[in-house]
Amino acid sequence: MQSQSLTPEERQSVWHTLRNPRLLLVELLAGVVVALALIPEALAFAVVAGVDPRMGLFTSVTMAIVIAITGGRPAMVSGAAGSTALVLAPLTASHGVDYLVAAVLLGGLMQVLFAVLGVAQLMRFIPRQVMVGFVNALAILIFSSQLPQLIGVPWAVYPLVAVGLLIVIYLPKLTTAVPAPLVAIVLLTAFTVFAGVRVPTVGDHGALPDSLPAFFIPNVPFTAETLQIIAPFALGLAMVGLVESLMTAKLVDDITDTHSDKTRESWGQGVANLVTGLFGGMGGCAMIGQTMININGARARTRLSVFFGGVFILVLSVTLGDIVALIPMAALVALMIVVAATTFDWHSIRPATLRALPKAETLVMVSTVLVTVLTDNLAYGVGAGILLAMAFFARRVARFVTVERNFEASSDSGQDGARAVYRVDGQLFFASSNDLYTLFEYAEDPNQVVIDLSSANIWDASTVSALDAITAKYQKLGKTVTVIGLNTTSEDLHGRLTGRLG
Repeated sequence: MQSQSLTPEERQSVWHTLRNPRLLLVELLAGVVVALALIPEALAFAVVAGVDPRMGLFTSVTMAIVIAITGGRPAMVSGAAGSTALVLAPLTASHGVDYLVAAVLLGGLMQVLFAVLGVAQLMRFIPRQVMVGFVNALAILIFSSQLPQLIGVPWAVYPLVAVGLLIVIYLPKLTTAVPAPLVAIVLLTAFTVFAGVRVPTVGDHGALPDSLPAFFIPNVPFTAETLQIIAPFALGLAMVGLVESLMTAKLVDDITDTHSDKTRESWGQGVANLVTGLFGGMGGCAMIGQTMININGARARTRLSVFFGGVFILVLSVTLGDIVALIPMAALVALMIVVAATTFDWHSIRPATLRALPKAETLVMVSTVLVTVLTDNLAYGVGAGILLAMAFFARRVARFVTVERNFEASSDSGQDGARAVYRVDGQLFFASSNDLYTLFEYAEDPNQVVIDLSSANIWDASTVSALDAITAKYQKLGKTVTVIGLNTTSEDLHGRLTGRLG
């Protein structure tokens, strides 16, 4: 595994930013925007997990600061996430906060282990349409998560949201010197305070902390029974957190046209969760909404913005909590609506695109979206999309296998000097080899049969078993079968398994 310290290129980028006042200002302001966007989310997700709201804030502080150093994707924001909160909520309800923290620590260890095993490299097997479905589902979840802030609220919320939308959308067309999200938050907060407009605020989501996070060791018995209780939740945290983080990293790679180290990101997420657990946090992962704000809205590109974001959450929560609590939720709702709209891949649902795509590809994308939205779990949606894509791929490839039967002269054949030669063309695996048995004319063939696999590849035991079954049936009829044309890989697999599969 590669070293987890900053690469020379990353160190050069950070130092270049620190020496350039204009770039440094961009990263600092982006950190403020990220902090303001993370605070209400952290408070809300803490409620989902069934813990003190301050626990959610401390989680975002430690996750952001640690991942800025250890993560593999610069400018990607991590914090207390809704997906991981949903995984851990039942454990909190049944066994309490100490068991939750123990599960976070174990989940972090699992993520580090996954990094060592190279699990992150499996990202290459995620089809494009699953990625598109992931992005579209995220956009829908981001938008739908704002609806509670728009239902049953004072009428003043709606014009505030409209003004916030106008600022975030149109201010960048006039100037990019200051992040539009920050301008919207400051202006709408100032207006509601000085005009005396009563609308829901960040403070309504829970009390902000008044002290620094402290070192915390969960008070649980170190027994096999405890491990049995927390292990399923820890595995859920590790898997859901990694899926969401790695998919988000891939999305940011595409947006910024850069490459990130997915193995290092897995390692970094694990370390961040370990540190978070040691400070009594609820665990987390990459957050797509805040990442899009940081990348697209605030135009940040380095680790500094995420580091500053974590520091600012701590400073704002502890020293300026009373001011932060006054921020109207309408400002953050407007910001998240724009994020949802810009995250959604509108090109993917254009009629021309849908007509051009194979129906199976469209079904994979739609299934990913539906499962994610219905379960509110990104891991389930991605898993369903991958399984469906694999099934369609196997079905498609299986159809490409052809078997051609010819007769050739053979001096040692006992039937009119001829032998049957079957030329097999295609990829032979469990889906395509299941029908292979039915493609031979057993009774009509002469005493010598040749199966030519020079245009085929054997990929699994199912194919070897099918060839054994074909050979056995011919032998029952007193006929001889010869398999020729195997390439090196196929010959090795066939030689090791033939006659040993029952």
